[in-house]
Amino acid sequence: MKQTHSCFPLLYFMMISLPFLVSSQTCQRFCGKLPLKYPFGSSSGCGDPRFQNYVNCNQDKLSLTTHTGCYPVTDIDYSNQVIYVSDPSMSTCACTQPSKGFGLNWDAPFSFHSDNVFTLLDCSVDSSSPIYNNNNNNSSAVPLCDKNGAPICSFLYSCRAISIINLPISTCCVYTPVDLGPAFDMDLKKLQCSSYSGFYSFSGQEDNPENWKYGIALKYKFNVYNDYPSSCVTCERSNGACGYAGDYNSFICNCPSGVNTTTDCYFETSFNNAPRLLQHPWQQISGNWLICIMAWIMIWQLNNFPLGESSRTKKRDRIELKKKKFISTLLWCFKITRQKIITL
Repeated sequence: MKQTHSCFPLLYFMMISLPFLVSSQTCQRFCGKLPLKYPFGSSSGCGDPRFQNYVNCNQDKLSLTTHTGCYPVTDIDYSNQVIYVSDPSMSTCACTQPSKGFGLNWDAPFSFHSDNVFTLLDCSVDSSSPIYNNNNNNSSAVPLCDKNGAPICSFLYSCRAISIINLPISTCCVYTPVDLGPAFDMDLKKLQCSSYSGFYSFSGQEDNPENWKYGIALKYKFNVYNDYPSSCVTCERSNGACGYAGDYNSFICNCPSGVNTTTDCYFETSFNNAPRLLQHPWQQISGNWLICIMAWIMIWQLNNFPLGESSRTKKRDRIELKKKKFISTLLWCFKITRQKIITL
């Protein structure tokens, strides 16, 4: 006699109502005062995995890490896909100090914005200088200093912090390679300069270096086509945060409760609204657990459905998958219940 399964309609409803749950983690929406959106994330598993090794949030401070150091992120322009960083060792109109320079990793998902202006300060004028030797003695070499940048040097050297050192204007060089050359690196020791200054905007006052926007502007792309992932759009519309999980960095949507799904967070809103029909908080908790128990039963019943001959060979894999779903659902129920108890 074939076994009948009257719970199949309920099972089907539960499967379409509760998307597959994976390990829970909460992705923060802010790092300090800076909003975090795709492709950036607050921790591992949040945002785009390509950016995780370079941009991190630690103690409410967002920073960019490269092979030359760690640099605070001052702002992010999401509409134009630009991230702004500062170098604490950089010289500005307010102060001058020694620096090692700045560089990007060759495989970093960033490129230098065309608005950047890098100025080398206190450079050697000896014949051994790679800057001036390159410009004067080798006609086939690409100049490292922009001759049209002389006014920028004049304005910078008029700043009190630099003028008190009494440096000759000839020691200043507006660096020509905007992207810092093929190595994406500014090695001040090799260039025989003691410091550098960088800015990305004159702020409408080219003759007033005190108001220039000092720092470094970096462009980023979402992918080779620079398309915003459609799955991420849906996730963010449901108040979720885009992330990744698993060996293949598969897409996940992190919901406000900390639950991760492979789609969006709309189901969570429906789930959280349903128990509100029960007025007492403990009734709401009981309602949540009742739904969880039903989900456990439905998942466990998957093993009792008739299998075809070809499917029996995959029975072991199916049981393992069922166990993972069972554990994930259990953890989710504990998390939701804990949040309800805290609010009592």
